[in-house]
Amino acid sequence: MLTVMMECRDQEPELAQTLSVLVAGAVEGLVSDVVVLDHGSSDGSSRVADAAGCRFYTRWDIRDVLGAARGDWLLLVEPGARPLSGWIDAIGEYVSIHTSAARLSPSRGHRRPFLQRIGRSRPPLEDGLLLPKRQAIALAKQGMRLDQLVPGIKPRRLSCEIVPAWVARQGRH
Repeated sequence: MLTVMMECRDQEPELAQTLSVLVAGAVEGLVSDVVVLDHGSSDGSSRVADAAGCRFYTRWDIRDVLGAARGDWLLLVEPGARPLSGWIDAIGEYVSIHTSAARLSPSRGHRRPFLQRIGRSRPPLEDGLLLPKRQAIALAKQGMRLDQLVPGIKPRRLSCEIVPAWVARQGRH
């Protein structure tokens, strides 16, 4: 089914928010596993990931991690991002009939003010990225981060929305 992957560093609250939403996907049988790639966190990120049953890596080779993913599809997200209602059905339907990458739609209720959007490039995983595992493995090179898999991919847009991670980070400050 689906492996969810994210990278973090000292993002315990954001990680907890994302993982709490993913529980429903696991219960419904869509999410088979969650992988957290850590960049030297000194907070409780590892405890949060462990409590949620995630695989937590502090050292990794991206090709090995991708190869060990249980799902045939990967959902790459930023810690703090939260898919909104309907995501389980939308992703389940998409992966059952498509073979190409897709993104979730940006949440209409969580948009940056207009002046903050001008001239700003969006982070590569702000809307998540859903892609076949085999495609990710083919793109992966040693030392790559998850967001470096995105360039060159022309994803479709799913109807389900995602609250971007910056909303969770903003609430923390």
